Amino acid sequence: MKTRRTRPAFTWPSPTWHFVYLTPWLILALALTGCVSPIALNRAVLGYDEAITSAASKQLLMNIARARHHQPVHFTGVSNVAATFDFRFSAGATPALGGLAGAVLMPIFGGSVAENPTISIVPIEGEEFTKRLLTPFQQNKFTLLLRQRFDVDHLLRLMAQEVRLEQSGQHIAYRNTPSDRQGYEMFRRVALHLSAIQDQNQLYTEPLTVEHIWNIPAGAVSAEGFQALEKEYSVIYDKEDNTYTLRKRVAGPILITNYDPDILSPEERARLSGAAQDWATSDVTFDIRPNHVGGEWPITGTFRLRSFHSILHFLGQALGNEPEFPVEKDPRTPPVTNDENPVAAMDIIVSDSPPLDSDLSIRLHNQYYTVNTTGPLARWNRDGFQMLYLLFQMTISDIPRVGVPSITIAK
Repeated sequence: MKTRRTRPAFTWPSPTWHFVYLTPWLILALALTGCVSPIALNRAVLGYDEAITSAASKQLLMNIARARHHQPVHFTGVSNVAATFDFRFSAGATPALGGLAGAVLMPIFGGSVAENPTISIVPIEGEEFTKRLLTPFQQNKFTLLLRQRFDVDHLLRLMAQEVRLEQSGQHIAYRNTPSDRQGYEMFRRVALHLSAIQDQNQLYTEPLTVEHIWNIPAGAVSAEGFQALEKEYSVIYDKEDNTYTLRKRVAGPILITNYDPDILSPEERARLSGAAQDWATSDVTFDIRPNHVGGEWPITGTFRLRSFHSILHFLGQALGNEPEFPVEKDPRTPPVTNDENPVAAMDIIVSDSPPLDSDLSIRLHNQYYTVNTTGPLARWNRDGFQMLYLLFQMTISDIPRVGVPSITIAK
């Protein structure tokens, strides 16, 4: 007698089975979602940073081109970037294809990332910015860049409008303008002389500290006044004269030397400080003495710094009416490292066709302007543009973020 075999009735897996089976997939999905968020954020931050830096750099180059054509310069800044990210995740399960229907469940995952940036652009203008644009740079900004190991010759060729040399008790000005051929040649030679000293690490740039001394009767100072004086001055009591001697060291103007300023006697400091009374905050003085590196040409004088607007005008006119020309160093100047003495403070190529290989270029009046970043002077030109960018950042104040008219681009 044959026994009849019957197929058992199909029963759906229990909810517990569902939970056990799907939990690892859910954990994996949540982990992947957590990874997507920082990756998207990093890409966005770097992308916006690159775009804003590129826009600012092109604006600088555009304004040099405008200055060449005697057009007004103008700047626009990004005041705010607000990016909203929407991360969405979905999960489910469906019967697997093939096999017993419903016997095996396969997970289904879905996700999306949406970015919604809002970029606010404001014009940089107004009386305050115009004053900063036209005001000569102060000496502390020059020394700040010089201490970052920028070449002093390069900085002076961009930032200084003239050098005043002490000759026979007089100050004679030599302009950093190619149209003034004699003045331009002397300016270049003096700047290159300082650069040669810098190449040997013997160029000092320090504030000239001067000690001021006052004598006052002891009876003129009360107990409260004496305590106040001790906070500001070094106080010494003289029993014989019954007087107080007050001493205070004061930081004076910046002085560029080929010797350690600490070797100066108090009398020399006082003399230099007295001479510095006529120097403006936009002046950088130098004192090159014999018996030190570069002392074969002892010179004393002052560099007068110019404004950021004047720097743009200088670079723009160098592309047109006032091109720079080669100037050899003075015979008394020590050797310059790699004989570095470029013709232009910044080599900008003007062409009628788009540049093939260029880090930075713009188009104006059907011509292309490109910073020359190829060949032996690539580093020189890159450093020059970096200086220009930093000087611009020193010129502008904080860009207003609220309460100003703006162009808003919503993606």
